[in-house]
Amino acid sequence: MVAPARAEAAVTSPRGGGPTGPTGTGRRKPRISFRHRASAWDRRYSPYLYISPFFLLFAVVGLFPLIYTAWVAVHDWDLIMGQGEFIGMENFAHILGERAFWVSLRNTLSIFILSSAPQVVVAILIAYLLDYNLRAKTFWRMGVLVPYVVTPVAVALIFSNLFGDRYGLVNSTLQAIGIDAIGWHSDVLPSHLAIATMVNFRWTGYNALIFLAAMQAVPRDLYEAAAIDGAGKVRQFISVTIPNLRPTIIFVIITSTIGGLQIFDEPRMFDQYGRGGADGQWQTMTLYLYELGWTRSDFGLASAVAVLLFLLIVAIGLVNFVITRRISSSEAKR
Repeated sequence: MVAPARAEAAVTSPRGGGPTGPTGTGRRKPRISFRHRASAWDRRYSPYLYISPFFLLFAVVGLFPLIYTAWVAVHDWDLIMGQGEFIGMENFAHILGERAFWVSLRNTLSIFILSSAPQVVVAILIAYLLDYNLRAKTFWRMGVLVPYVVTPVAVALIFSNLFGDRYGLVNSTLQAIGIDAIGWHSDVLPSHLAIATMVNFRWTGYNALIFLAAMQAVPRDLYEAAAIDGAGKVRQFISVTIPNLRPTIIFVIITSTIGGLQIFDEPRMFDQYGRGGADGQWQTMTLYLYELGWTRSDFGLASAVAVLLFLLIVAIGLVNFVITRRISSSEAKR
């Protein structure tokens, strides 16, 4: 009876934990409950689940239309007859050979430059004024947002009448002070200035609120230290405010670039015909795309213009990214 007892003791754990395993340690792998497993899965996979609706929505309304537009651009696609034969890059070659495309590209870049640069500068100045302890500051801050709330069609109709060639308020005022009337609807640069004014009217207040939020995040200790060192308001604005606004400025420039290159409502409603002028004085790429698709009923050519516009936006975005990276690296070295 002694031998079986010794044998039993030999196969049991020295700590009384049961039979020993192959290694002889006597430890078993602890059993994880389903609750702990679910908690681990939640911590690991729930963030992806929370952000998945955005990516699903983007895939449906953003990525798929982009891919499908590229597919249409390489086919002979009629509005009525539908998809035709595969023609490769012929639509792109045809578009690049048309004078109207290059005119629309010139107009798009011109209106973009005339609207984006003044828009950012004026928005920063307005935000700087709103950052002070003004009376009824909520009223003023909401007031700058009113033009953004107004529909683009209403803004375009109002400004098209203001910049009327004969009976517009702007020309009437110029003639009253002895300046000749300007052909806002007949000349190239004046029409671009008028359309850029519409864009600035709508978006300057919106960007000013973005800059205001960034200014309020700047530590007030920096201004107090600058004031102790003898810096005035202008010097504080240049040396303290602007450097802290650099990421926000880059963000606004990129968003205004994307929106400015896709401008459609303002030039479309600038006159009663909506074709960009008699000789395409202010016909943008989006208007040219619209004309190809719905006037000429050629979706292949229109899709080719859309792809070229997308590539233009990506190219300018990459330029902004490179400039941003250089600025960030130079600031890090300092």
